[in-house]
Amino acid sequence: MQAIATVGECMLELSNQPGGQWGLGFAGDTFNTLWAIRALLPGHQVDFVSAFGDDPFSQQQIAFFSEHKIGIADSPVLPGARPGLYAITLTGHERSFTYWRSDAAARQLASAPDQLAKSLADRSLVYFSGITLAILDAPARATLMAALAAARAKGCRIAFDPNYRPRLWPDAATAQAAITEALAVTDIALPTFPDEEMLYGDADPATTATRLENSGVAEIIVKNGELPALVSHSETVDSVPATHVAIPLDTTGAGDSFNGAYLAARLLGLAPPEAARRAHRVAGAVVQVRGALAPFEVIRKAFDG
Repeated sequence: MQAIATVGECMLELSNQPGGQWGLGFAGDTFNTLWAIRALLPGHQVDFVSAFGDDPFSQQQIAFFSEHKIGIADSPVLPGARPGLYAITLTGHERSFTYWRSDAAARQLASAPDQLAKSLADRSLVYFSGITLAILDAPARATLMAALAAARAKGCRIAFDPNYRPRLWPDAATAQAAITEALAVTDIALPTFPDEEMLYGDADPATTATRLENSGVAEIIVKNGELPALVSHSETVDSVPATHVAIPLDTTGAGDSFNGAYLAARLLGLAPPEAARRAHRVAGAVVQVRGALAPFEVIRKAFDG
């Protein structure tokens, strides 16, 4: 049994339902990725590493995780803290978000360095994102980097999606500096090309892959929406077509689910191009479901083809 953790923020999610009603769920980029991993690796230990409040919504969150066999490792539970909140609105199948997260408990996920290090110890894989970095101040980011480096030194593979969201950063230079530090401890990078184009001015996915290779990352998957993903590994580059969906219902969580399916496939021993093919199938299924979390059976069926 392999032990897997993702690090970041899981928020309360308000999603617009048919008939004008609003549904309450739990989601966030690194949690969405872990959700797909949980669906595809039911026999493995999985934990969401963050910080939580002690309010009723935080308690519901942790109970929801437990119901789906997702732990929280040694994540701190902070008196008086509470989770962040976001609402999804859709125009057609395109999403937009409104956030209330400035005082979210997850911003303190590195507040107890010993607990964080313990949460990441003895893992086969740890995954985090640019959003994980963006919600932390500089000292907390340094604490997280140290914990990731220590886990990696003991044989853990580290996966990272830069997932650049400009509104979460004070400026582009700060984002670039933090992402550069993250890439230094990364084994598998899962960027999205439009994000890299926005932050770095990359001309095409090949430019992104080359830049990350020069940063020392061994395995790179550049997602590009409905266009093929570029998969670079072991001095080999493959182009893996996306799964075409004629009428997407909701694109929320598609890239996160791709990441989770890709990482699960790699943990199952599949080669990177085949892992990307299966990840595209999962992402194609997820965009046909409302909200960020597709049912486990939907994810498994898509993965198995």
